[in-house]
Amino acid sequence: MTTQDWALQIAFAFVIGSLPFGVLIARAHGINLREVGSGNTGATNVGRALGRGWGLACFFLDAAKGAGPVVWSGFAAGTMGAALSAQEPGQAWGWVLVGLAAVLGHIYSPFLRFKGGKGVATACGAFAAMWPIMSVPVIVAFGVFILTRVTSGYVSLASVLAAWALPITVVVMALLGGETPIEAALPPLLVGSLIAVLVTWRHRSNIARIRAGTEPRSGRRSETD
Repeated sequence: MTTQDWALQIAFAFVIGSLPFGVLIARAHGINLREVGSGNTGATNVGRALGRGWGLACFFLDAAKGAGPVVWSGFAAGTMGAALSAQEPGQAWGWVLVGLAAVLGHIYSPFLRFKGGKGVATACGAFAAMWPIMSVPVIVAFGVFILTRVTSGYVSLASVLAAWALPITVVVMALLGGETPIEAALPPLLVGSLIAVLVTWRHRSNIARIRAGTEPRSGRRSETD
């Protein structure tokens, strides 16, 4: 695809990512999600307001709006199913920027006056859809999330560590001498690192409560998205 094509794909991903599914689900039930619990627009607060089932539905919808644009652009550009080392640098950059745009749309939704969720579910969907270049990093990140969640009880901490596991795994795979050299790995490495920074920043209040010893371990008040 041309640079103009990628720009359109990135803009499309931002718009799709900005769709506030959590707010819409809650509104359909007569609830203003901004006035419930933490006021966050993501799946955890939806689950708090409407129950675990609706919370899971919101999570999968938010993940889908990250995965959808990535899958669409991946097939259009021919990057879907292609090893990172086999992709032109411009194509690889365009593909990961589509995923980043969807996450930014979720975090800074124009439909919510450029406010939104914490980006975890949307980032999960976007990276999981980047097959096969992010397949192993996503599996590692999922393992880190589960392990941290089970051992610490902090959903917020598990989300932050899982986000950082993605770029770290990309680096480790490149340094171990796999098929992807470090130069070719720069697009997912840098974009993944930026998303990890954003996820960490959006969880800064949770991190402060963990340090203060006031963050509940059950995740009842921890927002993951």
